Amino acid sequence: MEYVCSIVLGVFAGALLLYAGLMALTKDYKILPIRGQQAVKPKDPKRYTAQFAKVIALVAAAPAIGAIVGIWSVLAAVLVTVVGIIVCIWLGTKIMRGVE
Repeated sequence: MEYVCSIVLGVFAGALLLYAGLMALTKDYKILPIRGQQAVKPKDPKRYTAQFAKVIALVAAAPAIGAIVGIWSVLAAVLVTVVGIIVCIWLGTKIMRGVE
């Protein structure tokens, strides 16, 4: 029962990585949620989807690292995950800046 946090974070990271991989392989703009499709109308949808897949994979790294840290401490896992997601989203905005 003490490893529940690590298991949940690992499953979440795995699901995000699967989604990012599917986006990167298909480069299908329709795989984005409907609200995302309506909010952004890129000039090159395939390039946008590939870049967005990179950002999703980057954001998935935070809960993956949190899952590993969670083996030793749940509090440290939560802190690593929250700080990691904030840093990864900040880096993701840098990645997406040139794509329209």
